[in-house]
Amino acid sequence: MSTNDRIPLYQQIQDYIRHVITQENMKPGDRIPTEKELMDQFQVSKITVANALTGLANEKLIARVPGKGSFVAEEADDSASMTSSQANTMKGREGTLSTGMIGIIVPSIHDYFAIRLVEGIEQALRDEGYRSMIMFTHGKVDKEKDVIKEMKALGAEGLLIFPVDEENYNEEILGMKLSGFPFVLMDRYLPGVETHYIAADGRRGTRLAVEHLWELGHRDIAICSDSPLQTVTVQERIEGYIEALKGKGALINPAHMITDFQPLTELKEAEAHPLYRYIQNRMVTAYVSLNGRLGVQIYQMAKQAGLRVPEDVSIVSFDDPTSIVEEFSIFTHVKQFERDMGYRAAAKLLEVLRGHGETKSYSKMLIEPELVVRQTTGTVPQA
Repeated sequence: MSTNDRIPLYQQIQDYIRHVITQENMKPGDRIPTEKELMDQFQVSKITVANALTGLANEKLIARVPGKGSFVAEEADDSASMTSSQANTMKGREGTLSTGMIGIIVPSIHDYFAIRLVEGIEQALRDEGYRSMIMFTHGKVDKEKDVIKEMKALGAEGLLIFPVDEENYNEEILGMKLSGFPFVLMDRYLPGVETHYIAADGRRGTRLAVEHLWELGHRDIAICSDSPLQTVTVQERIEGYIEALKGKGALINPAHMITDFQPLTELKEAEAHPLYRYIQNRMVTAYVSLNGRLGVQIYQMAKQAGLRVPEDVSIVSFDDPTSIVEEFSIFTHVKQFERDMGYRAAAKLLEVLRGHGETKSYSKMLIEPELVVRQTTGTVPQA
């Protein structure tokens, strides 16, 4: 294996550009190789090249002009003679030289919750002159461990983590806590482990959903989760559901807490799914879904079973699952202010990085959710 094989591709590109500027004695305003030339030379994607150029621009080595290309910057100095790895490890009076990069670790961006969360993070980082690198765990704790190691190796100054639902803690997260590496958890936390985290108040969210349905006359209300594990997030929302019903003087029916089933992968398989039979038999008049994807599936299964929404059955979903433009959504949903969550998580991490955050205590930020009433809830159907 060559030395280059162990250096990330974006750093190889940066080192190449530094070499070109130095060897060709380039002056401020001289054009460096184009993105297309770099993509062809290194056989990489445009994203990899863009990451490399963004890093050099943040170091004031080059200036990027939209539509025209990248040029040697007016402020370029002796940093052109250093490799990227040298720049990342160089020490100064304040410690390690800032890379200006924050790592964002999320399971995926297949839903609007994650998209809005990342939008909020990006806004906060842009406002403070930081850049980001996003990696996905695909819901696997082993992948999460690998991604954390890789982010740190690439020079991330801190991490924003939407952690994987698992019964066992990720040792890498525990290790960062013990070593003092800056990170903030988003949407969920590790019980018994003190860390910075931000999440919406899940108990409050389900209480809002149940109270709304109760006012519409619903008395048989199911709560549904397709999470394979009884995670902290799921448990808190179920606790809110129980508290809301107890507050109305209702009996708790364990059969209406539907959590022991596998996620539906394809709608054509719906009729064999236990949740479909539950819906078809009209066991309840309303459903509270603990995530947006499942809310859509309940809606689709109800229609497939010949039921109308909301005339025959009402649905409240956590998060808006159908539209990034909220005015065009049809779902009554518990709004968790994902953009604000992401923005505040990033702001907290930057505060810690700058030494303004508490060193011996951790912030536990809970966002107050709101219920947005749209078209998937209505009065209880008459017998």
